[in-house]
Amino acid sequence: MQDLLIWRIGCFVLIVLLSGCGNSDPLESFGGPTMGSTYSIKYVRHAGLPAPDEVRVQVEQILADIDRQMSTYRSDSDIERFNSLRANGCQAMPASILELVRVGEQLSVQSEGSYDLTVEPLLNLWGFGPQARGEKVPTAEALAEARRRVGHEHLRIEGDRLCKDAAVEVDFNSIAAGFTVDTIAARIEEKGIHDYLVEVTGELKAAGKKPDGSPWRIALEEPRDDRQVAERVIIVDGYGLSTSGDYRNYFEQDGQRFSHTFDARSGTPVSHRLASVTVIHPSALMADGLSTLLLILGPERGWDYAEKHDIGAFFVIRADTGFVTRSSHAFERLSGQKTE
Repeated sequence: MQDLLIWRIGCFVLIVLLSGCGNSDPLESFGGPTMGSTYSIKYVRHAGLPAPDEVRVQVEQILADIDRQMSTYRSDSDIERFNSLRANGCQAMPASILELVRVGEQLSVQSEGSYDLTVEPLLNLWGFGPQARGEKVPTAEALAEARRRVGHEHLRIEGDRLCKDAAVEVDFNSIAAGFTVDTIAARIEEKGIHDYLVEVTGELKAAGKKPDGSPWRIALEEPRDDRQVAERVIIVDGYGLSTSGDYRNYFEQDGQRFSHTFDARSGTPVSHRLASVTVIHPSALMADGLSTLLLILGPERGWDYAEKHDIGAFFVIRADTGFVTRSSHAFERLSGQKTE
């Protein structure tokens, strides 16, 4: 007999079928708090593989390193020390931060500036950032001032230093979790673990099989606040998966809803009908960034972008009677057989 375990993490409902057979290798698991949310590691412990306590030490060191480098909620992090620099300042940075800056520039160029890592002044202004002073619609003057401090073109890399020619502030929240998933997955693979599911704040990567030989099945959650509904169940093997949505972090003013997802070109929250986007990609980092990029672009521009660049994307769009879904051709190809 099999037990069906369902739990909620970020924008996902994850479903794992655990075999009751006593002869199979055990499914080890551990987790804890991180990045204002949680992380979870599950792996099949074949003969000769390390015990969970040994793996946990490695994982939590990675989490601590990334928090020290990239957290915008601690003033002593590498990125917040950079953010506090005035215009024309430079700071030596770890290779991981420089890598994410390069990825952010790539996504910004490809989205014609709609996606941008330097939106922290906008997040704070609208009430969603680490230095927010309450959720509210800003004045036109305040918005114009914040927009002058937004734009990846103000960043440059000189050797191991990150420099800026304006008082921009970098926020990695749209890609840091995916990067963390990839880093953890690479570390545990180095230890010989090849059947695993790594999840950090809802971003995940799964590879191999569960103890009974069946694949990892992931249920995508319908974007609603009142109850938990699985919109689609997919198979994931060797891919990262990320969902971005506008339905959990928002505020309302004068009958209008304002999301935490911004179009950097306008400096305002997105206002289209695209409720969520799930991206499947070999890199959890790219899945994380691309899901945000597509959510910013919206149901039409995002769909065209996904098809043009062969991105595996699953769109959930608000309609008058509920939600409608749309899958890119790459998503159907990469996500395995649909299950009910």
